[in-house]
Amino acid sequence: MKIGKVELLAFIVLVSHWSSSSAWFGDKHKKERKSVLAGEATSSSWVLNRVGSSLLFRVHGNVYPVGFYNVTMNIGHPPRPYFLDIDSGSDLTWLQCDAPCTRCSETPHPLYQPSNDLVPCKDPLCASLQPSEDYECQNPDQCDYEITYADHYSSLGVLVRDVFILNFTNGIQLKVRMALGCGYDQIFPASSYHPLDGVLGLGRGKTSLISQLNGQGLARNVVGHCLSAQGGGYIFFGDVYDSSRLIWTPMTSKDHSKHYSAEAAELIFGGKAMAVASPVTFDSGSSYTYFNSNSYQALISWLKKELNRKPVKEAPDDLTVPVCWHGKRPFKRISDARKYFKPLVLGFTRGGGGEAKFEIPPEAYLIISTKGNACLGILNGSAVGMGDTNLIGDISMLDKVMVFDNEKQLIGWAPANCDRVPKFRGVSI
Repeated sequence: MKIGKVELLAFIVLVSHWSSSSAWFGDKHKKERKSVLAGEATSSSWVLNRVGSSLLFRVHGNVYPVGFYNVTMNIGHPPRPYFLDIDSGSDLTWLQCDAPCTRCSETPHPLYQPSNDLVPCKDPLCASLQPSEDYECQNPDQCDYEITYADHYSSLGVLVRDVFILNFTNGIQLKVRMALGCGYDQIFPASSYHPLDGVLGLGRGKTSLISQLNGQGLARNVVGHCLSAQGGGYIFFGDVYDSSRLIWTPMTSKDHSKHYSAEAAELIFGGKAMAVASPVTFDSGSSYTYFNSNSYQALISWLKKELNRKPVKEAPDDLTVPVCWHGKRPFKRISDARKYFKPLVLGFTRGGGGEAKFEIPPEAYLIISTKGNACLGILNGSAVGMGDTNLIGDISMLDKVMVFDNEKQLIGWAPANCDRVPKFRGVSI
C-alpha cells in the first residue's frame, strides 16, 4: 500500500503475536464480538466447479499524483464492492472492518461487516501469519494477526472466511469462500490517507488469494499485472499470457514465502555496466523504485555526469521527491524531458547462459511534478531501512506485463499496451 508520496510500502511484512489484552476478541472485545460477528452463518456448501480458468480485474489509479493502483472486489454475503490496493509485496488480503474499528481511516464504502466464520488459531493459514512455528493461541477458536509494514503502517485483526464473487474468463461466475483479514485496528502515518477499503495481497504465501484459488483447483498459481503509464490497467490470476512471449528470470530460492525476488543483477547505465545490484524485489505495493545505497549513489553520479552539459539543472526547491530537475521552461509531460535522459537496464543472469534484461526507460523512472520539473522516481532504499535490497516499484513496471509464476518459480515480463485489456468471450470487467 502506498503511504504518502515517497514513503516505502510494505516491502517487508512482519507479523507478530500480541497479548490477549490488545490483539484478540477476548476480554476487551468479547461483547463487541458477539454483537458484530453474530448472525446467520454464510453457507459453506457452495459447489466449486474446478474451472481451471483465469480471472481478470481492471485496476484504477496511477503512480503520480494518486500514488496507488486499486481494484474493486465484491465480497460478503450479500456481496458488497470494496476498493483494494494491489500489493504483490504482501500476502494477506484484508478489509477495514467494523468489529468495531478502533482506528480506521475514512473508506469509500461502509466498513466491512465480518462473517462469523472464524479461522481457528491452529489452521495452516493462521500459522503462515505467525512469527514462529511454536506460536501460542490466546483463543483457539480464532486467528489473530498483526501486519506491520516498513513505513510503520500496521493492521491488527482477525482472520475470517467469506464469499468472493468471481467472474472467470471462461464465462463462469462462482461464489468462492476464502480467508481474509478483518482489520479492526489500523495505524496510519500522518500523510497516508487514500480512499481505500483495504489491501489485496498478491504475494507468495498461503493466505494470498492466488494460493487459495490454486488450493481449490480454480486457477494455476500464477499472478500478474499490467499497469498503464496513462493510469489504470489490469491484474490477473492464472494463465492469461503466452509464456513464450515473455522474458523470464528465476525467483530466488531465498525468502521463498514472502516476496517476488530475483537474484542479483547488473545495473547498466547508457549501455555500460556501472554497478552490481543485490537481489531485486518486484513490488506493486510501492509507487516508486528503491535502490540500495551503493546502486543509488552510482545512479546519481551517472545522471549528474550525463546532464552536466544539457539544459537541465537540479531543482532543490521542489520537494516532491529528493531529486528533481528543471528545464528552460516547465515540462508538461514526460515526453518533454525524456530526450535528456537515457534508459537504465537491470541484467539478470539466467540459468543456461544469457542475460534477461529488464529495461527501465526514462518514462519508467521519471515523473513530472506539479511545478513542471522532471523528478527521479528512484529513491535511496538504504536511507529508509531497506538495507541492501533493491525494490522495483510501480513506476518501473509501467507498460509492461509482469507475470509471477509460483509453480515454475519464474518472474516474467514483456512490453505491453496496458490500456488494452485482454478480451474473453462472455466476460466484461
